[in-house]
Amino acid sequence: MVLKDISILNYKNLADVQLEFSPKINCIVGRNGEGKTNLIDAIYFLSFCKSSVSPGSDVQVIKHNADFMMLQGGYLTEQNEEEKIYCGLKRRQKKVFKRNGKEYTKLSDHIGHVRLVMVSPGDTELILGGSELRRRFVDMVISQYDAEYLHQVIRYRKSLVQRNVLLRDEAEPDDNFISIYEAEMADAGERIYAARRSFIEEFLPTFRRIYAQLAGSEEEVDLVYRSHAAQGALLDQMKDSRRKDRAMGFSLCGVHRDDLDFMLRGYPIKREGSQGQNKTFVISLKLSQFEFLKNKGNRRVPILLLDDIFDKLDSGRVEQIVKMVSGQDFGQIFITDTDRDYISGILQRSEKDYRFYRVEQGVVSHEA
Repeated sequence: MVLKDISILNYKNLADVQLEFSPKINCIVGRNGEGKTNLIDAIYFLSFCKSSVSPGSDVQVIKHNADFMMLQGGYLTEQNEEEKIYCGLKRRQKKVFKRNGKEYTKLSDHIGHVRLVMVSPGDTELILGGSELRRRFVDMVISQYDAEYLHQVIRYRKSLVQRNVLLRDEAEPDDNFISIYEAEMADAGERIYAARRSFIEEFLPTFRRIYAQLAGSEEEVDLVYRSHAAQGALLDQMKDSRRKDRAMGFSLCGVHRDDLDFMLRGYPIKREGSQGQNKTFVISLKLSQFEFLKNKGNRRVPILLLDDIFDKLDSGRVEQIVKMVSGQDFGQIFITDTDRDYISGILQRSEKDYRFYRVEQGVVSHEA
């Protein structure tokens, strides 16, 4: 899938933007705070129905003092068919998502249609942050090629919320009532666990190969998946844990507690990795995500967003990344950076088609 053009109204500091893009490499340059990431985030929004920066609050993407925002992307599929993806959002109203003029009844039906991988400085939080971020990473990959998996995740979360409400109630929960939600959680949770385990097993060889290529070394890396579901039947564990859960006021057992240990040379990279190793690790994760998605399901090539990722990387490693992502196996790429001359020199050596755009105070212009 290729993004041919985009129209933006009142998205963060982007008041009115109309752009056409290269099907290969698009470089967006400008000083920090001018709106480069906002442009990348608008592209992300058209794929995932939410912002990558503020995923929990849609209203935050509407420009200050504006009543609405609008995004529309014109895409070209692998079959050379044109598609229009539209999103409109007014304050205090539900957002509207349309594909070729037809509104989605469920936003989840859109996930995976326009596959996309984003790499950003905040990705190091995958290493340093809590387990929720690592689960979200896994869920985002699987959901883009397996709609049934996303359905099970939504089903599990709804039952989890209801079980937690009963646990916090002053009155003792009715056994038959709470058992209904536990059975739903257990059934959905077992399916989620199986999909996550299968994904990690299939994903790991690709990740190890790409990490070795970017790091230029034979450092051993690993991804270790931990889940309550690996310890036995989830339903039995939830019933056994109910009294303790009631005391805590929330569910201590289930796949919502799953985690992924990132390992370097047999030790957690959170403790052992340097700043450069951490950055190489997460970039390798995301580029592996790209390659994995490209070969799954209907084999749609994802759009790749590289948002200001070259800081704190030496020029040799930057050139290796650009060489890798501009190869024949990759599709359309968006790169943001503050230094046009630096990126231009690397791209000229790559001999690939590219365009430059400059962002200044929310105004985006094409540069020759």
